[in-house]
Amino acid sequence: MDKELKNSNGKIVIVRVRGLTGVKHDIDDTLKKLRLYNKNYCVIVPKTASYFGMIKKVKDYVTWGEIDENTYNALIEKRSEEYKGRISDRKGRMKYEKFIDVNGKKIKKFFRLNSPRKGYGRKGIKVSFKNSGALDYRGDKINNLIKRMI
Repeated sequence: MDKELKNSNGKIVIVRVRGLTGVKHDIDDTLKKLRLYNKNYCVIVPKTASYFGMIKKVKDYVTWGEIDENTYNALIEKRSEEYKGRISDRKGRMKYEKFIDVNGKKIKKFFRLNSPRKGYGRKGIKVSFKNSGALDYRGDKINNLIKRMI
């Protein structure tokens, strides 16, 4: 994880691979904080140590890697959902950070994706990516997975 954090410019995309059943409470709370509510949900986060700590905790349920600009634009264009909630509380004292502002358009911070065409990997969703599975760090190959899921 330290070598991924060293090039700390850019964004990380995290995709939830496994479903809801059998998840421990603390891992489920971390997945909710990351806004990965269901299988095939995707979020884009900055490269910081706190997010790497959260990824380390949920490593058996997600896959992640660095997203490039073309994939990011395609994800925003095709799979974004408009945020229709409140921007602040009634008295205007507290701002809510539940949306991303892209070109003046407010969108939700998570993306709902389809299942990937041709599957996640040869050995399934319980094996790491290094062993031909779906979980763990993918690097730049996450862009190929995202394009298959859009």
